[in-house]
Amino acid sequence: MRRFLIDTDTASDDAVALVMAAKAPDVQIEAVTVVAGNVPLAQGVQNALYTLELAGCSAPVYAGLDKPLLRPLETAQNVHGRDGMGDIGLPLTGRVPASGHAVDVLIETIRRYPGEITLVTLGPLTNVAAALLRDPGIAQLVHRCVMMGGTSDSIGNVTPVSEYNIWADPEAAKIVFESGLPIEMIGWDISRKYATFNPAESAALRAIGTPLAAFCVDIQSAVDMFATSTTQLKGYDLPDPIAMAAALDSAVVEYEHWTVVIETLGALCRGQTVVDPLRLLNQPPNAKVAVRASRARFVELLEAAVRA
Repeated sequence: MRRFLIDTDTASDDAVALVMAAKAPDVQIEAVTVVAGNVPLAQGVQNALYTLELAGCSAPVYAGLDKPLLRPLETAQNVHGRDGMGDIGLPLTGRVPASGHAVDVLIETIRRYPGEITLVTLGPLTNVAAALLRDPGIAQLVHRCVMMGGTSDSIGNVTPVSEYNIWADPEAAKIVFESGLPIEMIGWDISRKYATFNPAESAALRAIGTPLAAFCVDIQSAVDMFATSTTQLKGYDLPDPIAMAAALDSAVVEYEHWTVVIETLGALCRGQTVVDPLRLLNQPPNAKVAVRASRARFVELLEAAVRA
């Protein structure tokens, strides 16, 4: 069994990614740690607990940091709905997370299984950065760090050049990218190009006919409106699920080994992942950056999860 540690700001696409991990037959989710981002922390915890319950997964869920390291929290509820799950009336209250703090759990779990943990980050990197600040040595003990964040082509979804997860806490992202973690960056460009579902494709996914298939489609209602109106896609896209697909099967994406620098200043460029394919910065590469993906393999993994 592969050991996964998932850090999430659970909203509609994160939930689908959690389903994919929960249903993967060879994956043991050691813990789900929640960070404020798409929604406030308490809502993200409830969303994670509800999703795992629906998927029949007993992995523990831990609450983490409720705001970025140096900035106020700016959620993406305008994208995902007030509850982060499309505002479709799901019962997203009353569940109790595991006792303990997400930052402690990140450190303890990585140290308990040195060289075995696949760390999958689906939200702002606040929890992960705090863990690295407390214990920098854990960076060398992670097997893989598969990250949904940034963009390799400088087309953003919250500013013209910045993707939300990095923009929400750029100082945390800077710490993580400079930490020595074995980062595999799955940017929003990969989702935009390979993980968008138009109405017909969405209907086909829902037609699988399971409760999980209906759940994974229905919770995208708010995102679908945002994607078609603001980011000008043909339907909703699933950034976190295609990142999870890459974690489950490294053949889903093709990478280039590049230097990535995080811009923390400026109103327009805050949170930009500055990618240096020509090595003009004369810095050693610090991330594997996804540049292409197999939509067919991604959809295969997604459909297998909702059928399971």
